[in-house]
Amino acid sequence: MAPAYEPLLAGETSSNNNDSNIIITQDEVPINKSRVTVVGSGNWGSVAAKLIASNTLKLANFHDEVRMWVYEEVLPSGDKLSEVINQTNENVKYLPGIKLGNNVVAVPDLEHAGICKRISGKIREDVEAISLIKGMEVKREGPCMISSLITEHLGVNCCVLMGANIANEIAVEKFSEATVGYKENREIAEKWVRLFNTPYFMVSAVQDVAGVELCGTLKNVVALAAGFVDGLEMGNNTKAAIMRIGLREMKAFSKLLFSSVKDSTFFESCGVADLITTCLGGRNRKCAEAFARNGGKRSFDELEAEMLQGQKLQGVSTAKEVYEVLSHRGWLELFPLFATVHEICIGSLPPTSIVEYSQS
Repeated sequence: MAPAYEPLLAGETSSNNNDSNIIITQDEVPINKSRVTVVGSGNWGSVAAKLIASNTLKLANFHDEVRMWVYEEVLPSGDKLSEVINQTNENVKYLPGIKLGNNVVAVPDLEHAGICKRISGKIREDVEAISLIKGMEVKREGPCMISSLITEHLGVNCCVLMGANIANEIAVEKFSEATVGYKENREIAEKWVRLFNTPYFMVSAVQDVAGVELCGTLKNVVALAAGFVDGLEMGNNTKAAIMRIGLREMKAFSKLLFSSVKDSTFFESCGVADLITTCLGGRNRKCAEAFARNGGKRSFDELEAEMLQGQKLQGVSTAKEVYEVLSHRGWLELFPLFATVHEICIGSLPPTSIVEYSQS
């Protein structure tokens, strides 16, 4: 891919599979049109490409073609996944039955599609990125959000997109919403809104990158708790209580880490709405339910491999990262739900412990 093809980047934290989602845009001079690349082609990456591709055909300031990085896999038929996507216009493994758009081109070369370490130093200064990644990295000096890591590695501005949107439902064009979090430049945020927004996928923007990103990250920990409740058949009252407590801990944790986080962000699609959706139907809830039904005797790695067909859980690793922060800063007693979820995940506590801690 020529250097001009480093515009829109999409990625998730899994290291070597298609369950990634970052998006980058870059203006091409003198045409002044942005080119778009989606890095990640799991179900959400594929859905993102579908949404974006439908809009690049309509928007005069974007090139029609959308490139999508695909971690190359050989299918049971013996065909390469990227070749099948380009031949059929369909991600037959991660989003079967859904046409992505004729202007989506699968690219198996990371450097040609765009990924942080591979393209560091190889993209122009006018690149803009947006992250769809849920997660954080815990460093010695404290937690670092994925959008900050992208900015650090690439030297580009990075917004985030999070919200109450289960990929398979968006793929069949059921109505849903999402939130773009941005730092300062409202014009850039509106560009992302235009690129993603469709009649069935309504996108709004808020000036709170940290708040939006932490909502998308922490809700997966609460979804594990909701899954434990489902697996133990504790009922809707208990699940509602766990979700409320979880939202309270999400807000408190976010504001302790970043004083700039706004209370209003938790009432956007990325906040309470995403929490509800994930606790009702997400992959973290699903695997946590199976974990609890088996009394914690089957590992999450085993359940993930069996149940998710190559997709990745974010909740278990995020729970570990959150626990490390809480432990290091002496906050464990302030966040009993978060702490308990991690201890259940590693086998230190049984799943029934999800309702056995005291509340003030």
